[in-house]
Amino acid sequence: MEEENTLAVLGRRFPGRVREVLVSPGDEVAEINRQDLLEVVDFLKSAPQDFSMLLDLTCVDYAPGKPRFEMVYHFFSLSRLRRLRLKVRLDEAETRVASLTSLWKNADWLEREVFDLFGVVFDGHPYLRRLFMYDGFEGHPLRKDYPLRRRQPRIRMRD
Repeated sequence: MEEENTLAVLGRRFPGRVREVLVSPGDEVAEINRQDLLEVVDFLKSAPQDFSMLLDLTCVDYAPGKPRFEMVYHFFSLSRLRRLRLKVRLDEAETRVASLTSLWKNADWLEREVFDLFGVVFDGHPYLRRLFMYDGFEGHPLRKDYPLRRRQPRIRMRD
């Protein structure tokens, strides 16, 4: 007996809240609403779906498109040997999304990276601050509108 498609399960469990579903080579892909993120991933993490591993999360800037940003989450189920990609679209005016640190510890640094480089704020993150750039750095260098030759304020060297 063949195992049921995760996207079909999501569609039944969250009717009308899974906007786009497709299967790309090796991955099932679903787009969900920002406000549904925690509820959906909590469901996916528990049995029988068992997507217990958060492999990665990142952001994509589609400027000048609307909505501008897309959060992309990659999950893996060890028991089912399946991958799943979730996407959440964010408007430029509202670049906030729920933090996954309460469910996966490794979301901590991954979310800090996206915050630092794209400016997405993760609500509920326990220690959201820059990871790569220094505290006085202005802007977010992976946004498409970040000036290529922008000069940053100088900081004093430590003694």
